[in-house]
Amino acid sequence: MENRYSNIVKEIRAYFKENRFKKAVIGLSGGIDSSLAAKLVADAIGNNNLAGLIMPDKGVTSLTSVQHAMKIANMLKIRYELVGINSYLKPYKKLPWRENKTAIINTKSRARANILYNYANTHNALVVGTSNKSELMLGYFTKYGDGAVDIEVLGDLWKTEVFEMARLLRLPEEIIAKEPSAELFHGHTDEKELGAKYDTIDKILKKIKSGRRPKTALGKRILRRVKDNEHKRNPIKVISAK
Repeated sequence: MENRYSNIVKEIRAYFKENRFKKAVIGLSGGIDSSLAAKLVADAIGNNNLAGLIMPDKGVTSLTSVQHAMKIANMLKIRYELVGINSYLKPYKKLPWRENKTAIINTKSRARANILYNYANTHNALVVGTSNKSELMLGYFTKYGDGAVDIEVLGDLWKTEVFEMARLLRLPEEIIAKEPSAELFHGHTDEKELGAKYDTIDKILKKIKSGRRPKTALGKRILRRVKDNEHKRNPIKVISAK
C-alpha cells in the first residue's frame, strides 16, 4: 500500500505539470473519500496550492460532518471556505413541474459541482474528484455532479483500499470509523442504499471485473447496477451522420 500511495502522488504531480496547472480545489464532505483525496493532492502539489470547499445542505448535513471537514482542512493546513448550498437550490422550487426525489438529490450534487467549477475557473485550478473504484464501477455518483471533475485520484482504489490507505496515512480515526454517507437525505448511508457492506460489495465487484458472473441475489443486483450505469462511465455518445 505504501508503494501505491507513492505512485498516486507521483501521478497526480505529473498530471498537474503536464497540463500546466498549479492549483486545485476539492469538495470536503468530512467523509473518508474526500479526506484521503485531499491528503493525496496536498502531498503531491503542496498544501498551499489546494483549497477545500465545505458545502453543507442546512437541515440535512450533520454538524459532525462539517466539523470533520474543517478538521481535515486544518490538519492538512489547506485554506477552506464554508459555502451553504440551500440558497442555490431555492430557484428550482419555482420550476413548472414537481421535482421527484431523484431530481432533488442530484440537483444538490450538481449545485456543488457548479460552485467547485466557479472557484476553479476563478483561481485557475483543477477540480479534484473523490470517487473511488467501487463507486465508479457501480455508477454510484451523480452525472455532472460529483462525477464532474478534472481528475479522479482515488479511481484505482477499491473502497476497502481507501480505508486501508487512510489508516496508513493516519487520517483521523473518527473520520475513518464512521458509516459512509453522502448525506443526501435524512438517514442516508451508502451501504444501506447499496444493500451490503463495502467489503462484501468489493468482493462481488472484483469477480465481475474478472469476467465471472455472480450467482447470489446480491451479486445479481450489483451486476445489474453496474450494467444499468454503464452510460455514466462511457464518453458522451456522438451520433454518426454517415
